[in-house]
Amino acid sequence: MTISIKNKHTLQIDEFKFKCCIGKKGSTNRKKEGDKKTPKGTFGIENLYFRKDRMNKPFTSLKCIQIKKNMGWCDDTRFPEKYNKLFKIQKNIKHEKLKRKDNKYDLLIPIKYNFKKPVIGLGSCIFIHLTKNYYPTAGCIALKKKDFLILLKLIKKNSKIKIF
Repeated sequence: MTISIKNKHTLQIDEFKFKCCIGKKGSTNRKKEGDKKTPKGTFGIENLYFRKDRMNKPFTSLKCIQIKKNMGWCDDTRFPEKYNKLFKIQKNIKHEKLKRKDNKYDLLIPIKYNFKKPVIGLGSCIFIHLTKNYYPTAGCIALKKKDFLILLKLIKKNSKIKIF
């Protein structure tokens, strides 16, 4: 099962098409940290992270991990051992906080871009997450909640995402 991002407004799985948004500056083969671009290529997907205080565990075959207050995703190029990984928040390390006041990360799936052996500066924190307004992202892919919940029923642990 492959999730396809054919253009900056369409995510497709089999015959299902969903409106989405991607990075403010489009997609690229030369991703850099902070460039507001979505990386092109075919990537695996990670687990589903969700806010149990805001919703029940969604129906999906992905492993589900409850987002805790101290969870962050490191985007600090000064810490190669933590870069582009989930970690326990530390004040001196730059990161994406997973438990946010807004609803963007109530559901999120990290995309396995620059993942196994992350190269510092090539980009981190590339997620599939929620949007309410389809405003461009900092490099992630965002969907409305109702579409994200359908996506979760369709995809499997070994699903891939192909970004054009």
